[in-house]
Amino acid sequence: MDYKNARLDQQNPLLRFWPFLFMLIALSGCLSPMALNRAVIAYDEAVTNAVSQQLLINIVRAHHRQPIHFTGVSNIAATFNFQASAGATPAFGGLAGATMLPVFGSSMAESPTISIVPIEGEEFTKRLLAPFSQNKLTLLLHQRFDVDLLLRMMAQEVRLLNAKQPDGAYRNNPSNKTGYEMFRRVVLHLSAIQDHNQLYAEPLALINTWNIPASSVTADSFQTLQKEFIVRYNPQDNTYTLRKHIAGPILITNYDPNTLSSEERENLRQQVEDGDNSDIVFDIRAGHYGGEWPMSGVFRLRSFHSILGFLGKALGEEMGYHVDKDPRTPPILADENPDLTMEFAVSDSSPPDADFSIRWNNRYYAVNTKGPYARWNRDAFQLLFLLFQMTVTDIPRVGVPSITIAK
Repeated sequence: MDYKNARLDQQNPLLRFWPFLFMLIALSGCLSPMALNRAVIAYDEAVTNAVSQQLLINIVRAHHRQPIHFTGVSNIAATFNFQASAGATPAFGGLAGATMLPVFGSSMAESPTISIVPIEGEEFTKRLLAPFSQNKLTLLLHQRFDVDLLLRMMAQEVRLLNAKQPDGAYRNNPSNKTGYEMFRRVVLHLSAIQDHNQLYAEPLALINTWNIPASSVTADSFQTLQKEFIVRYNPQDNTYTLRKHIAGPILITNYDPNTLSSEERENLRQQVEDGDNSDIVFDIRAGHYGGEWPMSGVFRLRSFHSILGFLGKALGEEMGYHVDKDPRTPPILADENPDLTMEFAVSDSSPPDADFSIRWNNRYYAVNTKGPYARWNRDAFQLLFLLFQMTVTDIPRVGVPSITIAK
C-alpha cells in the first residue's frame, strides 16, 4: 500500500476528484456548440413562423379590405454565458474530515437581442404593386411546381388568339363566369401536358440581322464585329450582313421550340413583339401531345399585392368553384383539380391540427391541411412564401448580426 499517496489524499481530498473536474470542464466546452445549434434552429423556426403568420394575416386583411403591412427581423444577436463550479463537502453521517463528497455546479444564461423593422418605403411598395416578370414564373416552373397552381395564383387573365371574346381576354376572376371557366380550362390543359412531361418553357431563340455598307467598316472595327456577330460579306452590293442570336420572350409549348424554322420563329416574334415582360406566351400545336385542342395566346401576370387580394376574396364573396376540364384535354394526373387556389379553414376556436393559425376578430384562420387537397394547399402556401421572398427588398440591418457564446 502506498502510504505516502494515502496521506496526500487525506490532506487534500479534492485530488481524488480531479477526473470529475476534468469532465466538468470538458462538458462546458461541449455545451457551446450544442447551444449554438439549438439557437440557430430555434431562431430560424421563429422567423419562418413569423413570416408565415404575416402572410396569412395579410390575406385576412385583404379580405376585410384593411391595409397590408409586413414587418421583418433585421438582426438577431444572442449571447450565451456558461459557468461551472466545483467543491467538496463532508459526507453526511461520516466522521468529520474523514470523508469528502464532490459538489459540482453549472449554469447557462441566454441574452437574445432581436431587431424588428417595418418593411415599407417606395421601393418595396413598387415591388409589391409591380406584376411578376415572366422569368420568375419560369424559374418556379423549372422547380416542378404544377403549372395549374402557378398560373391560378400568379396570372390575372389569359388572352387567346382568335377567341370569341371581343378582346380575347378571359379573367381569372370567379365573379366573371365565362372568363373564369375558360381560364381554368386552359391552365388544366397545360397541366395535363405537364403531367406527361411534354410541356416546354424556354426563351424563344431569335436571330437579329443587320446590313451595313462594307465601306463603313475599318479593319479594327471588323475584328470587333466578329467577336459579337456572325459576319458575312455580300460582294453583290458590297455590304456586310450581321447576325446575332438573342433570347426572346419565354414561350410555353407542347413541342421543342428549338425545332422551329426561322420563319416560324419570326411569326411568333411578330405576335408577341409588343408584349410586356409580365406576359407569358404559349403555343399549343396539333401533332404533339395535347394538340387535340390547339391554342395560342398570352398569360398576363399580376402583382404580389393582387395575389393577396385574390386569395382574400376567396374567403368570402369570390370563392372559386369546380370547373371541368375541356373534353379535348388529356387525363390529368390523379384528377387533381381543386375548386380553390388555396383553401382556408375558418373557425371560432384554434384549429388543433393546423400547421399554424392566426386570430382576427375572435375568429381563427389557417391553411386547410386536411382532406384530399392537403398537399395542394401546402404547396400553394409554399409558393406564396417564395413569391413574397421574390418581392421583399433587403431589410435594413441594425448593427452586425451575430451569435456570441462566452464561457
